[in-house]
Amino acid sequence: MNLLQEVQKMAVIKRLPEIRTGYTVRVHQKIKEGDKQRIQIYEGLVIRINSGYGADKTITVRKVVDGIGVEKILPLHSTNIEKIEVIKTSKVRQSRLFYMRERFGKSARMKETLVSAKLQAEAMAEQEAQHQAGIDAANEKAAAELNEETNEVVEETTVEETAEAPEETVVEEAPEAEVAEDSSKEE
Repeated sequence: MNLLQEVQKMAVIKRLPEIRTGYTVRVHQKIKEGDKQRIQIYEGLVIRINSGYGADKTITVRKVVDGIGVEKILPLHSTNIEKIEVIKTSKVRQSRLFYMRERFGKSARMKETLVSAKLQAEAMAEQEAQHQAGIDAANEKAAAELNEETNEVVEETTVEETAEAPEETVVEEAPEAEVAEDSSKEE
């Protein structure tokens, strides 16, 4: 993995459900109007998933409003996306469903299965466990690297301190002895 991919991997914070083409999703998107902020829900069919890596990954969601098709290209890991819910799943054979643009009515139907809240919760729990395992592995790796660096720094500082320690103790003891002698003379 190159440096750019590592930085992008760190930018990915959100845990999202598994999204594939053919899924009907509900996207909760933050909209800022002036100084007010609200959440707008956009529900539609995923017709394309961009093959970007990490923070660059996008999806194209299509819905029909008053007989007119509307498509939005949404970055998955944007801070403006509050959450994404999978409503229905469909079995499709293609990775890009651009043929759905030309279909309407009954010909636009797909074999769909509804996704229950229980299944969504189980999928999210499984992804959370996988994510936590990845974080634990990354933390262990970072801790090992940090431990190696601190050991090197500790070894360097102990060598420097042992060389300086006798000089400091001699300098500190000499003024105390003179002060004690001066105080006995004054009495």
